[in-house]
Amino acid sequence: MTAKCLTKLLFVTAGLMLLVSGSVLGASNKIDGVRIWPSPTSTRVVLDMQSKPDFTYFNLNNPRRLVIDLANTEKTLNLSQISNDSDVLGKLRYSSPKNASGVRLVLELNEDVNTEIFALPPTKPYQDRLVIDLERKGDQGERVVKSRKDSGERDIIVAVDAGHGGEDPGSIGAAGSYEKNVVLSIAKLLADKINDTEGMRAILIRTGDYYVGLNKRTELARKHKADLLVSVHADAFRTPGPSGASVWVLSMRRANSELGRWLESTEKHSALLGGAAQVIEDTASERYLTQALLDMSMDHSLSTSYEISRELIKDLDEITHMHKHKPQAASLAVLTSPDIPSILVETGFISNPREEKNLNWLKFRQNLASAMHSAITRYFRRMPPDGTLWARHKRENRHHKVARGESLSLLAQRYNVSVSRIKSANNLSSDMVKVGQVLTIPR
Repeated sequence: MTAKCLTKLLFVTAGLMLLVSGSVLGASNKIDGVRIWPSPTSTRVVLDMQSKPDFTYFNLNNPRRLVIDLANTEKTLNLSQISNDSDVLGKLRYSSPKNASGVRLVLELNEDVNTEIFALPPTKPYQDRLVIDLERKGDQGERVVKSRKDSGERDIIVAVDAGHGGEDPGSIGAAGSYEKNVVLSIAKLLADKINDTEGMRAILIRTGDYYVGLNKRTELARKHKADLLVSVHADAFRTPGPSGASVWVLSMRRANSELGRWLESTEKHSALLGGAAQVIEDTASERYLTQALLDMSMDHSLSTSYEISRELIKDLDEITHMHKHKPQAASLAVLTSPDIPSILVETGFISNPREEKNLNWLKFRQNLASAMHSAITRYFRRMPPDGTLWARHKRENRHHKVARGESLSLLAQRYNVSVSRIKSANNLSSDMVKVGQVLTIPR
C-alpha cells in the first residue's frame, strides 16, 4: 500500500471514529427521575432532566398512546420501578428511538385525555424538568354538591383550598417539613368540622398530594357554587426570625408591605413549580381582574372577605401569636374571584423553627381548624346567604344580649329552651358567656 493510500485510509478511519464518538457524546442529557402525580381530574408526569430537554411528541390510537422523543438523551433510568397510582396512565415504557443518541418514551393511556407538555427551568428544589399534563375529558371528580335539605333550603358551601401540592412543595422548613403536607392536614380538619355542622358543606379543592392551578382553584369553587373560599398556607420568609399567623384579602392595588411583596413573589414561584405560566402578571389575568373589579359583586366579596378575616383574627389570636392583627392585602391569584368571598390564611411561619414544630403538632393543627371553623360559622350565623337553612333559622330565632349576672341556664329557663340547644345555635364549646355577648336563642 502506498503512503498516499495509507494516509487516506487513516483520515477515513479517524472520521468514522469521530462520527461514532460524536453520536455517543451527543447524548448530553439524561432522565434523573420520574414522578407521577394523579388527581381526580388529571395526572401530571414530571421528568427530572439533567439539562433543558429537547423534545417532540405525537399521539397514537388503538391503543391510546402518547409518544415523546427526547433528543440527545441517555437511557439510564429503569422505568419499571416508577410508582404509578394514576387511573389515566396505564404504563410508562421505552420504545425504539428515532436515532441512537435519543430516547423514546411511550405513555400507555387508559382513556382519552387532553395533553399539555412543556419544559420548566430549574427552580429550587428542582433542576430542569419536562412536564406532561394528562387532563381527563368530562367532569370526573368535579360534581356539584347538592343540598341536603328536602325543603329546598341549601347548605352554606365553603371551599377549602390547601395551598401548593404535588410538584409544588411550597415552603420547606429547616427540619424538612413541606408546606403542602401541613396545610392539607389543616384543610381536611377544617372540612371535617364544617361537614359536621348542620346546614354547612365543605368542598376540598385538593384531597391529596397533587397540584391544582391557581386559576383552577377559583374555578372549582365557582363550579360548586361556594359561598366562601378559604385558602390555607404556611408562611415563610428569607430569614427564620418572622413568626405568627396572618389573614390576607385581595388588594385593590399592589401589595403595600415587604411581606406582601414576598408572598406575591412566592405565588409566582409556585406557578413555575406547579402550573407554568399561570402567573397573575399575565395580561389575560390582569384584564380579567380589571373587568371583575368593575362588577358590583366584587364589592360584596371584598367586604365579606374583610369581615370574615376580622372574625378569624380574633379567634387565631387566642391560640397562637399573630404576625399581623389586621387583615392584610395582596394581589394573590387565588383571591381574585369577583363573585366568591375569598381569604388566605397563613397559619404560621414554617421558616421559623419553633412554628415549624408547632405546625407538625396535630393538636396545634386541630386548634387552627377550630379557630377557622368558629370564625366562619359566627359570621354566617349573623349574615347567612339567602335561600340557606341558616337564613331561615335567623328569621325564626331570637337574639339576646348577655347582661351582668346572666348565665346559660338562666337564659334557657327564661326562653323555655335547653342549654344544649343554645350552645349548638351559637357554636359554644362551654357554658361560659361574656357580658355584652349576643346569643341566638332558638325557638
